[in-house]
Amino acid sequence: MFKEIIVGVDGSDTSKTAIGIACDLAKHYDGTVTLVHVPHAESAAFVVGAMAGYHAATLKPTLSEIEQAGRQILDNASEIAAGTGCKAVKTHLAHGDAVTEILACADKTGADLIVTGRRGLNAVSSLLLGSTTQRINHSAKCACLSVA
Repeated sequence: MFKEIIVGVDGSDTSKTAIGIACDLAKHYDGTVTLVHVPHAESAAFVVGAMAGYHAATLKPTLSEIEQAGRQILDNASEIAAGTGCKAVKTHLAHGDAVTEILACADKTGADLIVTGRRGLNAVSSLLLGSTTQRINHSAKCACLSVA
């Protein structure tokens, strides 16, 4: 049923939950999980600040820092997946609009399911269903699961 599962990850607690659920489903259905991250300045600032020991970054990160932060988020996501015993895990780092890139990856892999957190790192969108998740749910050609 769920042989190809895409998980949108941004380093938030809800995306970590999404990884766990996707891995459980993949183990049950003998599927593959692809962890997808699309870095942007806001999430990179969070990661760069956290790596440097600060709670918030005061300067906009460079392109190199954004790329490094994106890799760090995918590395952390891979560790979470490995901790669940999920063995068939791939990662994909894309650039551009998160919704467009996640949907493109889903199309390319023939995904049966896209799993995302209901709210990500953006404080404004965390008041309701996150705008990224909402747009994915609206436009996806496969099943979607949004988790709290």
